[in-house]
Amino acid sequence: MSIFNVISLGGGLALFLFGMNILASGMEKMSNGRAEKMLERMTGNIFFSVLLGAGVTAVVQSSSLTTVVVVGMVNAGILKLQNAVGVIMGANIGTTVTGQILRLGDLENNANAGLIMQIVKPTTLAPMVSIVGIILLLVAGKNTMQKLVGETCLGFGILFQGMFAMEAAMEPLQQSEAFRNVFASLQNPFLGVLAGAVVTGIIQSSSASIGILQALSSTGAITCSAAFPIIMGQNIGTCVTSLLSSIGANKNAKRAAMVHLYFNLIGTAIFLVGVYSINAAIGFSFWDDPITKGGIANFHTLFNVVTTCLLAPFYKGLAHLAEITVRDNPKLQSAEKAEISLATTPREGEMNVLDPRFLSTPGLAIEQSHVVVQEMAQYALENFRLSYTLFRSYEPRVAEEIQKREHEIDVREDQLNNYLNHIGEGELTEPEQKDLTLLLRLILEFERIGDYAVNLLEKAEELNRAGVRFSDKALEEMETICAAVEQAVTMASDAFRDNDLTLAAKIEPLEETVDTMEDLLKLRHIRRLKNGQCTIDAGLVFLEILTNIERVSDHCSNIAVYLIARKNGSKMLNRHEYITKMHKGETEEYKQQMQIFMDKYYNALPPEEA
Repeated sequence: MSIFNVISLGGGLALFLFGMNILASGMEKMSNGRAEKMLERMTGNIFFSVLLGAGVTAVVQSSSLTTVVVVGMVNAGILKLQNAVGVIMGANIGTTVTGQILRLGDLENNANAGLIMQIVKPTTLAPMVSIVGIILLLVAGKNTMQKLVGETCLGFGILFQGMFAMEAAMEPLQQSEAFRNVFASLQNPFLGVLAGAVVTGIIQSSSASIGILQALSSTGAITCSAAFPIIMGQNIGTCVTSLLSSIGANKNAKRAAMVHLYFNLIGTAIFLVGVYSINAAIGFSFWDDPITKGGIANFHTLFNVVTTCLLAPFYKGLAHLAEITVRDNPKLQSAEKAEISLATTPREGEMNVLDPRFLSTPGLAIEQSHVVVQEMAQYALENFRLSYTLFRSYEPRVAEEIQKREHEIDVREDQLNNYLNHIGEGELTEPEQKDLTLLLRLILEFERIGDYAVNLLEKAEELNRAGVRFSDKALEEMETICAAVEQAVTMASDAFRDNDLTLAAKIEPLEETVDTMEDLLKLRHIRRLKNGQCTIDAGLVFLEILTNIERVSDHCSNIAVYLIARKNGSKMLNRHEYITKMHKGETEEYKQQMQIFMDKYYNALPPEEA
């Protein structure tokens, strides 16, 4: 084998890995993170967990990606350790799909194949799919799905071109005695397992290492007895990715990675004992025959399916074994429980849902970011709800609770901005890019609502220190407009959480009602100032409070505009432009909603004293 063959082999391997990466990336983008999101709705049924793990892995074409996501979900507390066991088992089955696709190469040796089989042969099919892929990419324009289909087809074609290049480069090895001796030495099962584990651990993909082994099988030098241990070792080697991803994670996430390792170690031990015992007892007729691509794919599938069937009934035992390996520190655990019981709001460190492991699947990372923005929205709502109660009765305990919750809002804002920026550095589909932009805007809006709640708190503290109290009439007016704004914040939060455009469209009529109420209350208060019914200092504070309250409703209106624009695919995100257009063409429904809110809040204001 010359240096030129080595260079060709390296180039073929590069094409093969590149094609696999493009294929997996295209399929993952087409799923838009939906495959991984399904894992969040996992049940305790081990059978369903295995099926879902296999299905997700078959879609994203990577058991490593699935297990890394599972480790992240366990780390975030989204998935329980015992539920993760079934998904990991299923992921090992799902990853065998690639090998079954690559076995199509065996059709090349079938000279009597019919027309359909001739078309299905990789030397015909791969170029055809590549041509379709490049045409789709060239004519796709702004059609995102068409681009993704084209990318996936092109990846499929490149994958097989890499396989062809590797097979061509290894043709001289067919006559090499030294090469045959190398694989003869690997008939020692332990050496074979070690070789398979090391190679797969280096490239971190069992699908890729199986493909390389299938390419090597074209030389005819690899026998079944040499290939079987290598395939078992390849399953062990793929655990490297999940083990690396668990570094820095919590104990349950580390345990999930250990489950992946134990599953493959135990499966390998069972197969080594079983296969070699049966061969010693009765002997396999094919034991020393050259293995084909189909034989490699079939044994890879058989190993994972049988191991899953054997170990699935003992999934709790696997989880327990991982818990024994990664032990809890009793003293640290009791201290953490005590700390949690004393906390009134989540601690700054508990933000595992924004796990860096999810960044490899932007759709899932964006979904997790939604969860944290929803927390921000809830904290902002709670703070606003509590802040205006302080004007009637100032409670230091409530003020402290508001400040703690405001700190949590700020923490989430910083972490979300950082996390979303990392997501934006990846390759996103157009819908993902729009979701990312929406979240960045909403973070600012909910954070500002929280800030205005703190402004109200500070005004309440100012009045309390000065010993000043508003009249019952002024308090009643303030609480009425605050009730309207509280409903606006609730509607904004719920509309975001449920992606409810009907609810979002009702926010602007409510915001306009709040504006009308603010104008009236400011006019009334100015009259009270002129009549000497209110001191200058208290009067100015009251006017500032009204301004802060009204600003909160403005931000709710912004949130509604962004949600509606995102859903409708509109690039127009200017709130004032949107509202102007809405008011110019007021619909009957808008007028009805406006009347409902006017009756509920504006007409509920206490009558002005003569």
